[in-house]
Amino acid sequence: MERIVVCGANAYEQKYYFNKEFSKIPQSVQDDLHILCVLFTEEVGGVFTIGFDEDGELLLETRADDDDVTYDEIASGMMIKKVRDSRQEVFEALQLYYRALIKKEPIEQIIAEAESAGLAEDK
Repeated sequence: MERIVVCGANAYEQKYYFNKEFSKIPQSVQDDLHILCVLFTEEVGGVFTIGFDEDGELLLETRADDDDVTYDEIASGMMIKKVRDSRQEVFEALQLYYRALIKKEPIEQIIAEAESAGLAEDK
C-alpha cells in the first residue's frame, strides 16, 4: 500500500519532518501540525506521522522501537483518538487539500462527495 507522509516527529532523534510537497498549506496550519507532532511524541514517545493512504484517507500513525520500554501503546491509541477529535476540522481541510492539489481530483467531485456526506456548508 502506497502512503505519503505530510509530517512527523521522532522522539528518539528529536526531529520534525515536513514534506515540501505540502508547502502551499497555509503557514498557520503547518505550524499547528508541527506543534501537534512534537507534543505527541513528547507525551507518548516513539515516532508519530500524519499522512495519507493511496485512497486519500488520512492516517495518524505511531510506532516505537522494539526496545523502547517507556512507549505505551494503549496511551498512544488514546492520544490518536483525542488528536483526531480535537483537530477534526484541520484534518478535513488537509484531506481536501490533498485530494484537490496533490491527487488532482476534480473539484466538482470533491464538492459533490462533501455535500453528500454533509460536510459542505449551505450558502
